[in-house]
Amino acid sequence: MSILIKSAKIIDASSKFNGKTKDIFINQGKIQEIADCIVKKSVQEINLENLHVSQGWLDTSVSFGEPGLEERETIENGSLTACLSGFTDIILNSNTLPVIDSKADVIYVKSKNKNKALKIHPLGALTLKSEGSEMAELREMFDSGAVGFYDYKMSVKNPNLLKTALQYVQHFDGLIMTFPFEKSICKDGQMNEGEISTLYGLEGIPSLSEEIILERDLKILEYTGGKLFIPTISTSKSVELIKNAKQKGLQIITSVSINNLFFNEKKLKNFDTRFKVLPPIRSEEDRLILVKALSEGVIDFCTSDHSPIDIDNKKTDFKNSLFGATGLESIFGGLNSLYKTEKVIEILTRKRELFGIKNDAIDLGSKACLTLFNPKTKYIFTKNNVRSKSKNASFINSEIKGHVYGVVNNGSVVIDE
Repeated sequence: MSILIKSAKIIDASSKFNGKTKDIFINQGKIQEIADCIVKKSVQEINLENLHVSQGWLDTSVSFGEPGLEERETIENGSLTACLSGFTDIILNSNTLPVIDSKADVIYVKSKNKNKALKIHPLGALTLKSEGSEMAELREMFDSGAVGFYDYKMSVKNPNLLKTALQYVQHFDGLIMTFPFEKSICKDGQMNEGEISTLYGLEGIPSLSEEIILERDLKILEYTGGKLFIPTISTSKSVELIKNAKQKGLQIITSVSINNLFFNEKKLKNFDTRFKVLPPIRSEEDRLILVKALSEGVIDFCTSDHSPIDIDNKKTDFKNSLFGATGLESIFGGLNSLYKTEKVIEILTRKRELFGIKNDAIDLGSKACLTLFNPKTKYIFTKNNVRSKSKNASFINSEIKGHVYGVVNNGSVVIDE
C-alpha cells in the first residue's frame, strides 16, 4: 500500500526534518519521499487538521485479559485501542488466566494479534503461575519472543529467587521486572496512607511498603549485576533511591504511571473506584517530584498502566473493588497537559532499545513507524472517548490537551478522523 501524509509537522529530534511541515510519501512500509508538496495518484491520502507526526510510541505496561479474562479485554480490541491511542509498540503484561509462563503461552499471545500496525511484546511470568515459588522457563520464553519476566503487580518474596534470576538472565541479556510492594505492611490497604485514608478510616498503603522492597531489590542488583526494571514507582523517596542507584552505575530502569503524574490522593474523597489503582495515587508533593523526575530522565518511562477491569469487579463498594484503571486512550492528553509537546514525544519514544525495539528516525529510506496527532485540542475526556471493552478510566471528566489520530506502521494505517 502507498500512503501520502499531507502537511504534517514532524516532531523528531533525531530527524533533519524536525519542526518542519512536510508531505511524507510511504511505499511498501518505507519513507520514500519528504517534501513541501507531493502529488501522487492511487494512494491512501491522510490530510488532517493540525497534523503532527512523530516516531511511533511505546507503552511499557499494558494488560488486556485474553486468554481467560476476555470479559475485560480481548487482544483484537485492545490492539485497536492501542493504535488509536498512538502506540505502535506495547509491552503486554502476563496479567491473564492462566498467566503467561511458558513458551506456548508466549507464542499464543503473539499469534493472536492480527493488527499489522501494532507490535505486541509479551512479558513472561517470572515464576510458575506467578506464585513466587519456582522460577519459570525464562530462556524458553525469551527465545519465543518474551522481552522480560514479571509477576504482574507482585514483588519477589524470596530474595534468593530474585538473586538467582538476575544472575541467570545475564547469559542471554534478559530483563527481570519486579513490582515494589510489601503487602504484609498493609494487608487490607485501599489507598495512600495519608490525609484522606485517615479522614475516612480506611487502611492506607504507606510509602514504606514500596520503598522497603525497592531498597532491597536495588541491593540485590548491586550484588548480582545485570539489569532490573522497577515498574510504576510512586513516592519521592523512591525517586531518590533510583537516582542514587543510577549514580552508582547500576542498570536500573523504572517507570511511572500517568495516574500518579496527573492526580493526587484528593481524587479519592468521593470513593470513586476509578481512582483505586496500585500503586495508589499519592500526595501532591509526591506527584510534583515524579513529574520532575520523568522530565529529567531519572524515571525512564511513563506508562498508561492500562488495566481493564470488568464492571462487576470495579463498580462495587470501594473495599471490594479491584485495583486498576484503563489509560491508553488518555495518556497522551494527560502528558501533553503537563509538559511541552516536544518533551511528551521524547518521553513516549525514548529508550525503546531496552526492549530490543529499533528507533527509526523520520527520514528518507527509514521504516515508516509513525504516530499521528494534534497537540492543540483541549477537551473533557468522557466515557465516549474510552475504546476499551472495560470502562474503568480514571481520566473521565478530566480536561486534557491533545488528540491522537492513530498510527501508520508496517504499511498499515489505523486512524480515527
